Amino acid sequence: MSWILLFIAGLLEVAWAAGLKSSEGFTRLWPSVFTLVTATGSFVLLAMAMRQLPLGTAYAVWTGIGAVGAFIFGIVMMGEALTVARVASAASRWNRCRTASRKCVRRSIARVISSRSCRC
Repeated sequence: MSWILLFIAGLLEVAWAAGLKSSEGFTRLWPSVFTLVTATGSFVLLAMAMRQLPLGTAYAVWTGIGAVGAFIFGIVMMGEALTVARVASAASRWNRCRTASRKCVRRSIARVISSRSCRC
């Protein structure tokens, strides 16, 4: 369940980043409200996921989903430029996110095998 909450929190991070861009520096009311609501939801779900997941893993995955998701959303929905530098940056962030997730899964398997409770 923690992973599902974390995934939704990451999607909400993409939503609030897009809302922040649309709010034009919080000068437009409804995009600003949308940004604040989705940011709050993202933080609340991240906090709930962190009850079970390690800090480093949860934060890396959350920011990875948000960074790569905002990158893709910006290109597809907002017409932002697709450059080699931007692709390399997004790929680097995603790779760090995947590495953190794998480490957490390995620790979880080791805990289950050693009959300890699984927190991740």
